[in-house]
Amino acid sequence: MKRVVTVSTIALALAATLPGAANAGPTLDAVVERGAVICGVNGNRAGFSALDSRGEWSGMDVDTCKAIAAAVLGDGSKVQFVKTTSQTRFTALQTGEIDVLTRNVTWTLSRDAKLGIDFVAPTFYDGQGFMVNRNTGAESVKDLDGATVCVLPGSTSEKVAADVFKANGLSYTPVVIESKKELNTAFFGGRCDVHVQSTSGLSSARATVAPNPDDYIILPGVYGKDPMGPVVRQGDAQWRDIVAWSVYAMMSAEELGVTSANADDMKGSTDAETVRLLGGKGNLGETLGLDNDWAYRIVKQVGNYGEVFERNVGDGSPLKLARGINSLWTQGGLLYAPPFK
Repeated sequence: MKRVVTVSTIALALAATLPGAANAGPTLDAVVERGAVICGVNGNRAGFSALDSRGEWSGMDVDTCKAIAAAVLGDGSKVQFVKTTSQTRFTALQTGEIDVLTRNVTWTLSRDAKLGIDFVAPTFYDGQGFMVNRNTGAESVKDLDGATVCVLPGSTSEKVAADVFKANGLSYTPVVIESKKELNTAFFGGRCDVHVQSTSGLSSARATVAPNPDDYIILPGVYGKDPMGPVVRQGDAQWRDIVAWSVYAMMSAEELGVTSANADDMKGSTDAETVRLLGGKGNLGETLGLDNDWAYRIVKQVGNYGEVFERNVGDGSPLKLARGINSLWTQGGLLYAPPFK
């Protein structure tokens, strides 16, 4: 993927035509001047953000960043990615090193209220799980008394591990490791007995890092709630709205049956909400400071939510995760986009 490192004259020209460009917020101004959206990512989490065998970025969090770029700059490839850790991710956002954090970050009250950041629309709902080697003989967390547990400092996993072991009256020894890559190496190398992470993260590590994935099992039980999605700095309401509605556009598109393959044809739909989503009626783009084709470009270039899920973590990927609670609300899941009106 080509990384944009200079100001894009195309982006500047596009911005000049946007109805709200003259009143753009500071983040949108910076993005347009730079010609790229800078996203903080994990970088080592297959299915969400990682470099593939061709050196290209891929994953659900990567596609979220591309969607924002498609909406704002007209081109989903106008993105730059900065690898962050659980220790550096919030600082990178707070200091302006990145425009948005798309890094499997769990939305919690304390983070939302204390760090000067805003969580927007969750893109993936998950919970924490415990993974062990089959040869431990463990069949549930109650079999883990005295275990060594690999955790990242300051992570949700670290807190959940402490809570679960305490609730079950079990002792354990935490093995605190600074980076996800080193943590995976330690666990699969036998340095610790237990790997605690979101179930999607465990599935990702098992599918892509484990010497023999069948040797490892995720124990029954999901602990806590992990709503994860993009995060922005507080104080820029316009940018927050753009990021949130870029996510909602992909969800709404799936609900309305709009895909990357049929987006052009669906512009001629007789359904009012579909027409509004794709820019054929009303001035929804103008309310965000964008043109009216912003959502159409997201779907055309990146896809609807279902397409993004399928190719990155669903049956079309090595992870093969079930949609489950990440299904649309109309299918019994939690995904719900506010109306495009």
